[in-house]
Amino acid sequence: MSKAVNNVSLTKIAITLVIAAIAIRLFTLGFFPLMDTTEARYGEMARIMAETGNWITPMFDYNVPFWGKPPLFTWMSATGITLFGLNEFAVRIPHLLAGGLVLFIVALLAYSITPSHSRSERKQEAWLAAGILATTATFIVVTGAVMTDTALTLGITLSMAAFWLNYKNKSALWGHLFFIGLTIGMLAKGPLSLVLIGMSLFIWALFNKTWMSMFRSLPWKTGIPLFLATSLPWYIIAEDSSPGFLNYFIVGEHIKRFLVSGWQGDLYGTAHKEIKGTIWLFAIASALPWTPLFIYQWVKSIQTTKRTKGETRTQQDEDTVELNYTSFLWAWLLAPLLLFTFSGNILSSYVMPCLPAFALLMVVYQRNNPLSTKVYKIGLITPILILIVAILLRTEMASKQSEKGLMQTWSAQAQNKELVYIDKRPFSAQFYSRGVAVERKIKLEVAVQDITKDTYFVIRKSNETELLITSLPQCNVVDRAKKRVLVFCNANY
Repeated sequence: MSKAVNNVSLTKIAITLVIAAIAIRLFTLGFFPLMDTTEARYGEMARIMAETGNWITPMFDYNVPFWGKPPLFTWMSATGITLFGLNEFAVRIPHLLAGGLVLFIVALLAYSITPSHSRSERKQEAWLAAGILATTATFIVVTGAVMTDTALTLGITLSMAAFWLNYKNKSALWGHLFFIGLTIGMLAKGPLSLVLIGMSLFIWALFNKTWMSMFRSLPWKTGIPLFLATSLPWYIIAEDSSPGFLNYFIVGEHIKRFLVSGWQGDLYGTAHKEIKGTIWLFAIASALPWTPLFIYQWVKSIQTTKRTKGETRTQQDEDTVELNYTSFLWAWLLAPLLLFTFSGNILSSYVMPCLPAFALLMVVYQRNNPLSTKVYKIGLITPILILIVAILLRTEMASKQSEKGLMQTWSAQAQNKELVYIDKRPFSAQFYSRGVAVERKIKLEVAVQDITKDTYFVIRKSNETELLITSLPQCNVVDRAKKRVLVFCNANY
């Protein structure tokens, strides 16, 4: 009786975690502006795609092709703009939906692993896997943000879950969904997805010595044509539309970016320079608040495996099946971390593809070493923190990382007047000005001499800037933000 009550209690907590994470993330989608640089950059690319109707090649700027990533993330946000207009909710909601699909796949896999268990126990494990994943720090932040990582995680999660369900159940549907997952990964981030999936399966097969059974389980004869038919056409059309794309994308983005720390060949920004091995620190932080609990359960599981001698043959067979599945999850978890260990050009979001396996492993450990249901309430920390941060970002904090406030002032007064950013134009300025803002590498006092019509200028805020503006009688300050000043200059002064 107490076990049944405990199961119900844990299921309720897990459902609460899922609902809280999704509801708060949904509520905050349009609550704060797009932030420079990553989210604003990708949001602007989606805006240009929706405006121009060019759904083949994402554009870094008008007539400047973006070769750094495949188009799936841009397609997602551009579709949101087409459906809901140009706003933060529109560009973010497709990524939250993709995150929801990841949660569904993870829950389905957790539900399917132990068919011998009762339906209520399987439902509990499904909800718990989804609840843990939804409330990991990186997942709740990145899901719903305009980035490439959620779509990549969707592709990898679908392929890995489909592989296992096909491997165990010999399902033609799951076998072909494995290749659909490869396609999603290829259109989300390119060959990197194939490397991560292939590396995971290689590690698992090496550990379990299941090379032939793994190879034979997949429907290669129909799966490979399906994969090529759904992924290859865009790459061919993209190279034809923008020659040079494949060389930059394959060699630059997939070799030099990860092997050359501080790679200088990036056409679209500054390469990220981290100490090699930093990905492991990112992993520890990304899985919070669950990391300490995971480590504790992992240590307990090692101790438990030492007490298996003398078990019945049936119990040993069941343990072998679970060990097989557990090693599969560990291979899935470790593959991205091992790959990025040797890269200095990384972001914390690169841990995203590991997190579904992390959540599923925690469910396995909870099954074998049940902890108090109260422990899992710590997952509520991340949704609450997300809400607090979103409220702060809606205030003056946002003006440090977004030009939305200045652009709102400009759009209310502009009446088709030009908008010029002196020295550097942030991506959020281009997004919120709907592409009107331009960048000029020139001093303000020189720029005002060349204008032929009334013009708005945006210049970096400083004491020198304030003195300069007061020395220009034709110019006056219209608005100030944390970093920049909006100035109106009269051409007929």
